[in-house]
Amino acid sequence: MPTAPPRPLVVRFGALGDMVLLTPLLALLRQRYGVAPDVLSAGAWTPPLYADHPDVHQMLLLGSRKRPYWSDPRQWRAVAQLRATGPRPVYVCDELATAPLARLLARAGFAADEVLWVGAHRECARPHWVDRWLAFGVLDAPRWPGAAQAAVAAAPRLLVSAAAAADCAAWLTARGFGARPLLLLHAGNKRTLKRGGARGRLGDSKAWPDARWVALLRAMHARVPEAVILLTGTPPEQPWLRRLARASGLAAAQAIGDDLPLPRLLALQARATGMISVDTGPAHSAAALGCPLLVLYGAASAAAWLPRSAQDSPVLWRGGADAGCQRLLETSVEEAVAAWQALPLRTPT
Repeated sequence: MPTAPPRPLVVRFGALGDMVLLTPLLALLRQRYGVAPDVLSAGAWTPPLYADHPDVHQMLLLGSRKRPYWSDPRQWRAVAQLRATGPRPVYVCDELATAPLARLLARAGFAADEVLWVGAHRECARPHWVDRWLAFGVLDAPRWPGAAQAAVAAAPRLLVSAAAAADCAAWLTARGFGARPLLLLHAGNKRTLKRGGARGRLGDSKAWPDARWVALLRAMHARVPEAVILLTGTPPEQPWLRRLARASGLAAAQAIGDDLPLPRLLALQARATGMISVDTGPAHSAAALGCPLLVLYGAASAAAWLPRSAQDSPVLWRGGADAGCQRLLETSVEEAVAAWQALPLRTPT
């Protein structure tokens, strides 16, 4: 057996915000083992999110974990890649030891004493996800005891590549926004994405009437009238975002959901003066990149999901379970505007 444990593997199948919140664990494991971990995940957002990240060595991606192994070439490739690396400690960040994942890890050659499942360790049950992952990261797999202990910031860390920053600058210049401060509004979430339109937002705890978003857009403009306000989102959300921008009557409000690859979103967040977002993935990336942020919650708890900033940029929130709310509808536009007015903004560069 080698004198030092080899490169750890982290397994996490999460949405964008989940993968942002995972970065403190990756940093901790890099410090403990002396090498950046590999990450086994799924989702097209993960490679661009972790591109050039110093705490990630290699991404291994699956497609659907529900497909039978015999019918899924992506699982075959992942298993072959994992087998080629040999034994190592494995940190599985799924709450439960699901049978398909356990079988996949066994096929890759990992023994039970190499694999840690977070759901099996009560000491990791912390309210906030970042604290949960840091408690998990100090544990040793039985086969790999004695890795050095370390301490890292209890907040996510993201980087914007030089290529993404240059693309963003060129894109802003082409649109005539290059010299103006940027404000960002992210009103949608995965339920909006899956169903689309007003009908899709019914029953969504993070949904707000369009009139409230329009009032918030106008409040953002009133505070920083020289800024351009970019309504961020995804291509399926673009028609709705365009309707909000038009309803505001503001030339400064621009819907960009159809022209926003993830590296460009990250670059915009790294330079924006401030952002308002519902509780969703881009809120976490904004805070990680130092963008002053107001988060509007539906039924979720800020104690578990409040974005954190390693740069000490301000993060305010309204609504959610911790405020006794189950829907964003219970948060008035007046409350949101007051919080926006109280949010310290970043000086444009």
